Amino acid sequence: MAQSKWLQPAAFATVPLVLVLGNSMLVPILPDMAEHMGLTSLQSSLVISLFSVSAALFIPFIGYCADRTRRKVIIVPALAIYGAAGLLAGFAAVWHSYPLLIGSRVIQGIAAAGTAPIAMALVGDLYKDGAESELLGLIEASNGAGKVISPILGSLLGLWIWYAPFFAFPIVCGAALLTVILFIKEPEHRQGAMPLKQYLSGMRDIYSKNNKWLFTAYFAGSLGLFILFGLLVYLSDMLEKPPMSLQGVAKGGVLAIPLLGLVITAFITGKVIKKNGKRIRGIIITGLIMMSASLIAASLWHASMIVLMIFISISSIGTGFILPCLNTLITGAVDRSHRGMVTSLYNSLRFFGVAAGPPLFTWLAARSATWLFVMLTALSLASLWSVIALLHPPKQQSKA
Repeated sequence: MAQSKWLQPAAFATVPLVLVLGNSMLVPILPDMAEHMGLTSLQSSLVISLFSVSAALFIPFIGYCADRTRRKVIIVPALAIYGAAGLLAGFAAVWHSYPLLIGSRVIQGIAAAGTAPIAMALVGDLYKDGAESELLGLIEASNGAGKVISPILGSLLGLWIWYAPFFAFPIVCGAALLTVILFIKEPEHRQGAMPLKQYLSGMRDIYSKNNKWLFTAYFAGSLGLFILFGLLVYLSDMLEKPPMSLQGVAKGGVLAIPLLGLVITAFITGKVIKKNGKRIRGIIITGLIMMSASLIAASLWHASMIVLMIFISISSIGTGFILPCLNTLITGAVDRSHRGMVTSLYNSLRFFGVAAGPPLFTWLAARSATWLFVMLTALSLASLWSVIALLHPPKQQSKA
């Protein structure tokens, strides 16, 4: 019994970790991949972007499937396909076959749709009150930890041979698959599959009653990751230029600093919110104020790399406050029969935020860094206003 208290949460934490490693670990090797395979920068960037886009497009469908059966029936095959497609992508890199590489990454993205988003729904099924919010905070911290580890690990593996990260990933994925099979115990789903018409009617009722605060939460979560990933790409570009001129592991280490702030904050936030609606709302507002203030400051003082790092770190900490709170609100919003779809739609928008951030930030930064931060400030303030005006959960979230 003592073992199960930490083995099952640890198994849950491996799922988002694998999800992040499967994407972010490849970022440091993109220049080498483009050189060895004769790709343009756009072609190499599609290796990352198409993964996120395919995941975002398929998440709602897989969420619907997860509501009609046991969650592990979705998660276990998804992890297996995820790892197998990663191995195929590695061979595609060795064979210099770009079409096979892109196809493998699309398959990985589709499989990714059945991993972390469904695991989040399963947490809502198995846990309640403070235990649920604490585990959701752990999942978000694990997600952030993956972002800290992945660029460093990818850089280290790339020093050996540029396509090594492709082959390292299936090993990590296989370990996560075993922990999920062995340590996550899901009770039998005794309720029969709900007829489609009834299911859609239930979804319509959920969004008609909760649309204001749910869509506000969706927007805040996707915006937080859009800003986070975009800022990391912007910071990465700045670190490669003089006077810093950092590459590889050194650059990955610097990028890990703001992400470490997110990891620590997300973990602590999950422990303290206890599904208390009033406390959750206050923490979300605090996080958005931190994001907005740091972006306003960055729009005025972004020439100094040290100062910019401080502002990006503050923004990242603000994101660490926001995400565990939103996870808890959204998973607790509905009953088991619709939770997979509601959490999947939320994660779909998060994936779109991740996919859209890097190219848009690169395009805007090339024109005006000041206007980039002004635009981000406006979006952050809009999210802050919408949370204050529209996000009014009950004082104590109940187990649906």
